Amino acid sequence: MNILKKRLESDELKRLRYLNSRVILSDKDASHYFTIKKGFEGELNFDEWAAENLPSYWIMICDLLLEFINTLFQIDSLIFTGEKIYLFNVKNHEGDYYIKDGKWYSPNNTEIIDPLNQLIRSESLLKKLLHDLGYNIPIASYLLFINPEFHLYGAPKNQPIIFPTQLNRFSNKLNMQTSKTTDHHKKIAEKLSSLHINKSPFERVPDYHFGELKKGIIYDCCGSFVSSVVGGKIVCDRCGFEEDLDAAVLRGVEEFVFLFPDRRITTESIYEWCGGVVSKRSIRRILLKNLKLVRFSKHSYYVYP
Repeated sequence: MNILKKRLESDELKRLRYLNSRVILSDKDASHYFTIKKGFEGELNFDEWAAENLPSYWIMICDLLLEFINTLFQIDSLIFTGEKIYLFNVKNHEGDYYIKDGKWYSPNNTEIIDPLNQLIRSESLLKKLLHDLGYNIPIASYLLFINPEFHLYGAPKNQPIIFPTQLNRFSNKLNMQTSKTTDHHKKIAEKLSSLHINKSPFERVPDYHFGELKKGIIYDCCGSFVSSVVGGKIVCDRCGFEEDLDAAVLRGVEEFVFLFPDRRITTESIYEWCGGVVSKRSIRRILLKNLKLVRFSKHSYYVYP
């Protein structure tokens, strides 16, 4: 699959992931974090399925946030074949959902937003946007459930829904298309990618402060905190994951900068952020080697080159 725009972790998900390791999130924020985390994991599973089962010469763009006439709409995935554009709204729901009186309900009997309505809205706005850009190409839209542990009671017939048990048949159906994408399709995909809005206005940012966050270097493997450094490496007691100290500290610096963009990178600030498990001498060496030193009297600091 020719992926013109890859799927990346959103700033909102990254921020909540960092905070979840360092502070106890409120019930509301924790629930939101695990919801968007699960959604992102489902979308990654869809990308993997598409790469393994669909032609390599087709074009895919992932995770688009677009605007048309002051209306924002989000698309999980677009796949360009030689015949049309396939629009996918991917859901990673798990458990027994059901539809009653036209309304969708989760396993705990809570009403949820009708995902078919979301799909129809996205398709309508995409058609209008493409027409406004001067492109006329057919669109086929599908609501795709990727989690094998999902079931929907009362599922409507003759609706563009793909259930986990139908994925193999669906990919076989798609692969019956023989026409390949052209430069025209690539041009449309590149144009849509260029219109992607990077900063979502829907992002929810919880309140947090430097002093309340737990300090330390977090293992990339399991999210636990590093307790010691041995021979220029960190080794996880839980799983044996091993990483060079330099790489671990630089991950900590990246996290520090992301969460606190207004704070300066100094030896002292990173020493504190790393919880004191790495010596100031080692931190200074790592910063000098990988970042640019800005000399400012007694208050020198570092920036990314």
